[in-house]
Amino acid sequence: MVIETEHLLLLCFDARGVQSCMLRKRPDALALGYTRTMMGFVLLHPGPRHISMIGLGGGSLAKYCYRHLPNARITAVEINREVIALRERFHIPPDDGRLTVLCADGTHFVSSGENRSDVLVLDGFVADGLPRELGSRGFYEACHRHLNEDGVLVANFVSDDPHMESYLAALCDVFGPSVTPAPAEGSAMNMIVFAGKRRHPLPAPEILIERASRLAHQHTVDLVEAAVRIGLGASYDWRRSAEPLAV
Repeated sequence: MVIETEHLLLLCFDARGVQSCMLRKRPDALALGYTRTMMGFVLLHPGPRHISMIGLGGGSLAKYCYRHLPNARITAVEINREVIALRERFHIPPDDGRLTVLCADGTHFVSSGENRSDVLVLDGFVADGLPRELGSRGFYEACHRHLNEDGVLVANFVSDDPHMESYLAALCDVFGPSVTPAPAEGSAMNMIVFAGKRRHPLPAPEILIERASRLAHQHTVDLVEAAVRIGLGASYDWRRSAEPLAV
């Protein structure tokens, strides 16, 4: 369902769950804090040539990357045709040489062995939360294979999901010490997890902050904020107290 106000356009699963938010006067802006934290991936891979996104929603991240990363090709994979049908209403540009919106299952996309990516953005949800298929070890193994050698994965999670520890355990098994959960800006419910294909620990906070300062002219989001949050996540001592999902 779509809810309209004087200043906002909201895409919702139902009367309770907001999927995407667009500012009417700034349709390319990232209105929700968790999406601004997700853009912290540019601190780990500043010049991606191909960005793949699992989950389109209102296209907030796709639009932002389309505008602010002009050298990147973007593939957005959305399983729900009804969501894709709203793309014009949410000012998502038409497909061209830089943007492609596919109606497909994200698990099949990353497993296909085609169109490998420098950055893989995971933000696919249904009304009840993260689909279990997008949180299994098998899926994360496919994501790891899908990424190019210097590739980066960034994933949005809801922190009160009862399977959250299993998702983190599966990610850690596949991506090793690079896995870093970061608290999302403006939301106590969202946790953004970053991971690198090479399985190395992420750079120290001071390095990320220096990179954020260098990239500030290119972006409208506060990348220093994202760098600080990634640094907080790197210092967070979370324990894998559950077995990875084997779906």
